[in-house]
Amino acid sequence: MNSTLDRNPVILIHGIWDTKAIFSKMSARLTQLGWCVHSLNLTPNDGSLSLDSLAKQLADYISQNFEPQQTLDIVGYSMGGIVSRYYVQRLGGINRVQRFITISAPHSGTLTAYCLSLPGYLDMRLNSDLLRDLNQDVMDLRRINFTSIWTPFDIMIVPSKSSKMPVGKEVKLNVMLHRQMVTDDQSINTLIEELKAPIKNKISLKNE
Repeated sequence: MNSTLDRNPVILIHGIWDTKAIFSKMSARLTQLGWCVHSLNLTPNDGSLSLDSLAKQLADYISQNFEPQQTLDIVGYSMGGIVSRYYVQRLGGINRVQRFITISAPHSGTLTAYCLSLPGYLDMRLNSDLLRDLNQDVMDLRRINFTSIWTPFDIMIVPSKSSKMPVGKEVKLNVMLHRQMVTDDQSINTLIEELKAPIKNKISLKNE
């Protein structure tokens, strides 16, 4: 097990209609095990702002709270997984994020995003402009430790297999509810193992 001294800070990014409070159990467990855990409230959290704009809030939070050379691990839940992906793939995060883990994120969109026509919902629809843009160079995520954790029973991410990705590691859990994916012991234990995983050698991936 890594010492607490060589662990990256972990940033937890919440989903739509949520706040950082949803991570209370997860954050407490990680802190108990020695991680330095951060989170922020994305505002507004109701889908009335586009996901790229929310990603800029994440980028600003990181620039304000960490030195430029500080490497990071990011965990994005639900909408927060796409917000985090935009930061990693479009706002320079790929150069400092070492472990990127999404939990029940709609990587290929979700039918539930059709209930409203707000910018954040539009971004999470199937084949949205934002998702098409991110999926063009999704293989760049091979440069870092990327993991997608999801459940086939998810009725918020429809179809649930939208949380799957063509790159990185996939962990499928039999958790019954979308919101339980950040409180269920299976999810938290899986996250801990992924945060312990050795970092890939980015140099070795240059010629892939």
